[in-house]
Amino acid sequence: MFKLIIGNKNYSSWSLRPWFLLRQADIPFEEVLIPLYEQEWKAHIHKYSPTGKLPCLIDGKVVVWDSLAICEYIAEVFSGCYLLPRDAAVRAEVRAVSAEMHAGFASLRKTMPMNVRKRYPGHGRTAETMADIERIVEIWQSCRQRFADKGPFLFGELTLADAMFAPVCTRFLTYGVELPEPARSYMHFILNTPAMQIWYREALTEPYIIPSSELDDEVEAV
Repeated sequence: MFKLIIGNKNYSSWSLRPWFLLRQADIPFEEVLIPLYEQEWKAHIHKYSPTGKLPCLIDGKVVVWDSLAICEYIAEVFSGCYLLPRDAAVRAEVRAVSAEMHAGFASLRKTMPMNVRKRYPGHGRTAETMADIERIVEIWQSCRQRFADKGPFLFGELTLADAMFAPVCTRFLTYGVELPEPARSYMHFILNTPAMQIWYREALTEPYIIPSSELDDEVEAV
């Protein structure tokens, strides 16, 4: 069985990605949560991850770190789930948008940090962040308009692209980002998947607080 090492559910967007993919695809795994910035947290992470960062996946003697690499590995090991589409052109696009999410959108990450317990409507609307949001909406709109007849995920069926963008859905909810259709429906669909509902429920009961990830101008608590 896979062992997935993750950080706090309230804050760790990187951890959410492979966790969401495994849970939503109904792939069994053991979860190990290491609270970030708690006592000796770095030493605990280094027991599993050579980089000292999370998430990290253990599969027997195989160790995979980095959220995108983990999702790719899951898709390859469980190829029958078709988390990477069978069509070569679609598969290439899934990889392209996943890599774009993984490597880009720095302003969105900075001004709208993940915090699923809180609501900060209107916060973080810099010009750079709005440009990031516009590009994400462009990706979502394009995918949903072309693949809506195949299912409710970005490319119809669940792929690793949905896992990569799942944390963005939490950010858009936390910061009250208004979206056009069909991007709005996609966001709400992801937030209401069984996997995401479990993640939210467990994040809300976490006792851990990272002060640097909390803003002072909270409008509405979850």
